Amino acid sequence: MLPAADRLYQLALSIPAKLRLAAGFPYDGGSFRVPISMDDRKTDPTMTSSPADPARDLPAGAEIVRRPPLAGRSIVLVGMMGAGKSSIGRRLGQRLGLPFADSDSEIEKAAQLSVEDIFELYGEAHFRDGERRVIRRLLEGPPQVLATGGGAYMDPETRALVSDRGVSVWLDADLDLLHRRVSRRGNRPLLKTGEPRAVLERLLALRNPVYALADLHILSDHGPIETTVEEILSALSRWTGRAAGAEPSDC
Repeated sequence: MLPAADRLYQLALSIPAKLRLAAGFPYDGGSFRVPISMDDRKTDPTMTSSPADPARDLPAGAEIVRRPPLAGRSIVLVGMMGAGKSSIGRRLGQRLGLPFADSDSEIEKAAQLSVEDIFELYGEAHFRDGERRVIRRLLEGPPQVLATGGGAYMDPETRALVSDRGVSVWLDADLDLLHRRVSRRGNRPLLKTGEPRAVLERLLALRNPVYALADLHILSDHGPIETTVEEILSALSRWTGRAAGAEPSDC
C-alpha cells in the first residue's frame, strides 16, 4: 500500500485544479511548497514514498554494477521530452544501486498540482521557478539518478547547479522518434501551443546547442533500454577516468 501522503497526493490530482484551489489545498500561487528534505524522506516514510529497491525489476541477466567514483555527484539526465529520460534513468539507477527521482514527479508532489495544471493556471515562468527550486533541493541531497524536464537544463542557474553537483548526460533522440513517443500522451503543455511536430522541431533547434554543454552525449534511439544504459555506464567510466587525470578506458 502507498504511504498516506502519496495516497492523498493521487486523490488530489484526481480533482480538477480549480476545485482543488477553491477547496484550500496548500498552494500559495507564488512558489512550490517543498517542505520535505531528503533527510525527512529517510526518517518519516509517511511523508513520501520510500526509494524503491534498486535491484528489484532488473531485467534477466542484468546485475548491479560497481559504481563509478563520482565523488558524491548525482547523475542528471537532460534532453527533450520523449528522449526516454525517466525509463532509462530508472533502469540506470537500478544498475548502479542508486535511488531514482523524476523532477516533474517531484514538482507535482511539491505543488500538489500536475505539471499541466501549473502551466494552465500560472504559466511557464512560474513553473520554471518552481522547477529550479525542486531540482536544487534534490541535488543538495544524497547521490541519485535524476531525470529532469525538457526545459530544465535551459535555465542557467540550474545548469550551473548540475555542473557543480552532478554529471550531466544528454539523451539525444531524433525528431521522428520524439514525435512518435510524445504522441502517445496528451499532457505535454508546450505541445499544445501549436502543431506538435513543428513545436518539437523548433524546440530541438533552440535546445540542442544547450544540451550539447552536458558532460556526456548519448544517443537514445529505437534500441532496447538496456543497450542505452550500457552506453551510459561506459561513458561514465571514461568520464571518471578523465576527471581523475587518467587516460580514459576504451571499454
